[in-house]
Amino acid sequence: MAISPPSDLVLDVVKAADPMEVQAAQEKLKANRAAFAATSLAENGKGFSNTVDVLDHVGQKSGLANVQNRTKTEEVPESYRKFEAMVLQNFVKSMLPSESEEVYGKGATGDIWKGMMAEQLGNTMAKGDGIGIAKQMYSEQLRRQEGKIVNASTDDDDRNTALSMIDDFQRKTFGTPTAEAKTDRTG
Repeated sequence: MAISPPSDLVLDVVKAADPMEVQAAQEKLKANRAAFAATSLAENGKGFSNTVDVLDHVGQKSGLANVQNRTKTEEVPESYRKFEAMVLQNFVKSMLPSESEEVYGKGATGDIWKGMMAEQLGNTMAKGDGIGIAKQMYSEQLRRQEGKIVNASTDDDDRNTALSMIDDFQRKTFGTPTAEAKTDRTG
């Protein structure tokens, strides 16, 4: 049986150490490894900030970066715009690549970064006229409300019709003679 003094000494020290201290040391090693990986990605131009810079540059080049320069044709309430932003966020998130650990990171943190990127893209797309979801929903709501407006002015024919309907209802419900029947008996 061969003895490897350096590794045996390390194992003996680890076995003798406090388990909490060993766990803390392992966590520090993991954190250092993650920091080194993030630094090396950034140095190679594959980090998150580099991706955002590339997107900003492409947006400025295409003229899409400044959403505020668009003209507003109709003022749509903010709630409709937020709904459109949420829909767009879901679309964008489903379209982002699933194998994007180099850009966003691994695990839950990567998912959070990816979700934040989708949220910002959705909000930006919904500004101005968006893609038309908010405007369409708002105009549909206005169209529905226009149908509910009733003309409240009446003329004598409408009034007489309403009174005769009330008399007819009272006669059927209570068995009372109508106003016309009362005048027939007395006159």
